[in-house]
Amino acid sequence: MSGHSKWATTKHKKAVIDARRAKSFAKLIKNIEVAAKIGGADLSGNPTLVDAVQKAKKTSVPNDNIDRAIKRGAGLTGESIDYTTIMYEGYGPNGVALLIECLTDNKNRAAADVRTAMTRNGGTMADPGSVAYNFHRKGVITVGHSDGVTEDDVLVAVLDAGAEEVTDRGESFEVVTEPQQLVPARTALQEAGIDYDSADVEFVATVNVEADAETARKVFKLIDALEDSDDVQNVYTNLDLTPEVQAELEND
Repeated sequence: MSGHSKWATTKHKKAVIDARRAKSFAKLIKNIEVAAKIGGADLSGNPTLVDAVQKAKKTSVPNDNIDRAIKRGAGLTGESIDYTTIMYEGYGPNGVALLIECLTDNKNRAAADVRTAMTRNGGTMADPGSVAYNFHRKGVITVGHSDGVTEDDVLVAVLDAGAEEVTDRGESFEVVTEPQQLVPARTALQEAGIDYDSADVEFVATVNVEADAETARKVFKLIDALEDSDDVQNVYTNLDLTPEVQAELEND
């Protein structure tokens, strides 16, 4: 699941970590390969690769795997990396909007996986453009609650670097920027001595929809089914949960 959601930490707690680790690693490796293919293997000149590597390291992907992925993506091993990005749109239970981002070397397989997951878990596919207009591309940086860092510390660090907002998401702070300001903002954090967990360009909903716990459970089940596909890289949604609903879900 994409980092941009108020319930990401709740979902993370509820996930069966060992069962999903291999798929998570594979998707992070794919991000590194694509970034290296587009911008080359030199991290100093490829900020997208820097962010892909940072995210992989924060998720405990072994360094050897990361190094091999960089070399494969950059064409240094003679292997061919050929992935296509495809966006699918749909609705989950109670009309919750979904943008499903696939990174695949087999379009037919990706389409079949997405449609099957949606059909079996209360979702419906939507026509292109009918959901996407509700989302804007934004830079999203996640900063963990650690080392006594406060929301004000984060805000002061990124304020002059183009950040639009800083929000406390419970177990992390979320910095939102325009896509082109993502690198300056995360650089500003580093210069301030503040570590960050991830920095990605994501699709952020312009209007969120509050949901009760039962609806959230159904949406989580659908997202989990989508993410079971190796081709589904990110799932973005406009689902919003109140602190009370989050607390109820954590007690499941």
